[in-house]
Parts: sequence; structure tokens; C-alpha cells
Amino acid sequence: MGKTGKISFQGEPGAYSHQACRQARPGMEVLPCRSFEETIEAVKTGEADLAMLPVENSTYGRVADIHALLPGSGLKIIDEAFVRVHIAMLAVPGTPLSAVREVMSHTVLLGQARAFLKRHGLRAVTGYDTAGSAKVVAERGNPEMGALAPRLAGELYGLDILADEIEDQSNNTTRFLVMSPEADLTRRAGRMMTSFTFRVRNIPAALYKALGGFATNGVNMTKLESYMVGGQFTATAFYADVEGHPDDPALARALEELAFFTSSFEIMGVYPAAETRHG
Repeated sequence: MGKTGKISFQGEPGAYSHQACRQARPGMEVLPCRSFEETIEAVKTGEADLAMLPVENSTYGRVADIHALLPGSGLKIIDEAFVRVHIAMLAVPGTPLSAVREVMSHTVLLGQARAFLKRHGLRAVTGYDTAGSAKVVAERGNPEMGALAPRLAGELYGLDILADEIEDQSNNTTRFLVMSPEADLTRRAGRMMTSFTFRVRNIPAALYKALGGFATNGVNMTKLESYMVGGQFTATAFYADVEGHPDDPALARALEELAFFTSSFEIMGVYPAAETRHG
């Protein structure tokens, strides 16, 4: 397994990232961390073997700052996991839903259950973390306060589930990346994904030319996002996910053409496409 058998994640026990760890690496011990930076650092220092990082949500979009952190993390992507975000309404044991006046959760989760909150006249209170909000509710023991969090958090903190699957979007899903200090470039599945970052050369239509090879070679690019480098509006880098393995002839040709028009290029990971990626 590794030196420690641990996988780090951001948040309190019971968070969706904890659920992702259970799903993707059920045999590993989890290591909760306060921030994404600490989650990454735990692997770099050897406190954990792997890190579980959320990158995007189907309802909310990109996880803030994560794509800026990944290139400088020194870690490589070795796997991906898609976790259905089922939101549960939690409260101290014995509390009826009618008694709850306000609910606490991370701002992202509050935004994904607006219809439920409005229907029941509940006031939203922003917490620092989903599972952390459940922990606060359990510690305070106030029946007028509930939490929006995963069912797992309710189990861990001894809370009742007053309502389940209350998310606005029935297909609400978060994509996670499993990060390791060492890349694994082997072909471990029939369908593979390749993630990379790049910066284009300072020439006219450089981005258009850099990406042209993917179209002409029939390579499907599933993700392309830009992020600023060094806090400068003029320094832009790109993060991309494509289907295939770098040894595939079509992808190899596309990457060769990309390199010609870029000033920097780095493969962030080669990993199996999750079975749930295509439904």
C-alpha cells in the first residue's frame, strides 16, 4: 500500500472528501486536514501516501483555487473518482423538522439546496465545512439549529437525519482526483485519461494553434480551464483533460503539436477513466 497506508483530505471526518476516500481507497486510513495546502503537504512530508482533492462540481462548477494549487504541488494524478452529492438535513436526536429555524453548512452546499431551505423557511448560516457544521450542531445541542451535510457526518456525530437527498439537482456530482508523489504512466485500463498544464508562446493565435492538433487527430478534450500565474493578469496558464494515453498515436501527435506552440508543458497525470465518467 505505502509507507503509512493513509490518504489525506480537506475537511472534518464525514465530509464528502472523506466519502470519496472510502469509495476510491476503502482500505486506507483517512487523514483529515484543515486546508487544501495542508492536504497536499501531508503527502509531500510523508505523513500520508495519497491526497484526495475535489476539483469540480456539476452544479457549482470549479472548486476555487484548486487548479492553481495542483501544478505547484509536486504531486501527480493517479486516479479520479466521481461522488454523488446527496445532501442530508441533520439535527440533534429527537428533533422534528418543524423545530429547526436555521441550518449551517459550507456556502457551496447551502447554494445546492436553496429550494428545500425556502420551502421550509430555514435561515442559512455559513459554516467553514460541511461535516464541520454537523460537528458544531452536535456540540451545541440546540434543536433549533440543523446542518446540511453527508449522511456519513450524521452517523459519525450522532445526529438524526430529518430529510435526505434534498439537493436541487438530482445529478449533483463532485469529481475528485487522487494525488501521489509518483506518477503512474502505465496503461491500467482500456479507457485512460491524461491531464496536463501548459502556457502558450507569445505569438498570434497561439492557443488556437496549440489546440488544433487535438481536433485534427480526433482527440476528445473533456476539460480546458485557464488560471492566472503569479497573480498577473497577463500571465495565463491552462489546465486540460483529454481522453487517451500519451502512447496512443493520435494523442502523441496532438501533444507534439501542442509542444511546438507552448513555452511550458507538464503532464499532471495519466490514469484510468472512472466508470461513472460516462454515466
